[in-house]
Amino acid sequence: MGDNSLICIDSVIAYIEENLNGNLDLGTVADAVHYSKYHLHRVFSETVGMTLHDYANRRQLTEAAKLLVFSDKPIIEIASICGYESPQSFTSAFKAMYKTAPAQYRDKGCFYPLQLRFTLHQKQSAEKYTLHQIQLALFSDIPAWMDLMRLVIDGYPVMNETEYLENLKESILEKRALVLKDGPVLIGALAFSRSPGSIHFLGIHPQYRKGDKADTGYRNMLLKLGFSERELLTEYGYPTQRFVYQNRHGAEKDHASP
Repeated sequence: MGDNSLICIDSVIAYIEENLNGNLDLGTVADAVHYSKYHLHRVFSETVGMTLHDYANRRQLTEAAKLLVFSDKPIIEIASICGYESPQSFTSAFKAMYKTAPAQYRDKGCFYPLQLRFTLHQKQSAEKYTLHQIQLALFSDIPAWMDLMRLVIDGYPVMNETEYLENLKESILEKRALVLKDGPVLIGALAFSRSPGSIHFLGIHPQYRKGDKADTGYRNMLLKLGFSERELLTEYGYPTQRFVYQNRHGAEKDHASP
């Protein structure tokens, strides 16, 4: 990706952050940053991993969730602040992502961001990682691991971070957690579950149920990789679904969520 494309995405992200209370459709943003809609749609989707519409929607709803928990503003005012023309459209969009109505979310008093501001790393390494860079995780890796988890924070809109951290500590103690490092930088992390043949990915997106509007393509990715759908689950209060991969020997492996 060229420098011009990186500059384009930087300016788009900045514009979105400055205008979370307004109309953020593709045409409006494209006009504001002086790019064609086609070019912006293609470059943004390739860089961020979701369409501009989906990203802006998730950012606006995250700000709405924050205001619901940390302010006393009326819901009708929060809807307007976050770019919605009516309380009805706001409630519909909020429930589609957070699986609860704004008033109920406020009553629970537990904020969890659906989408953090996307941070673009200008320097991209072409290095091929090797097996010796994969190590057993240590307690000293926890801060970097948690930072990595938060990069994909939209995986669980209602994840309990305290519970997640306790599970991570158990995995490290039982030598079920691995990290991939490039020097001091943590690049990847995973933990094996206690069940034989099962891999438990910490910091990766869950398996969304079919039709879930919070899904940005991970469900289809798993299906394309050969995973099969299994029973419906509720994890961290969020409706998900278990996927299983069957290898060529007929043995099944779970794709478990955080």
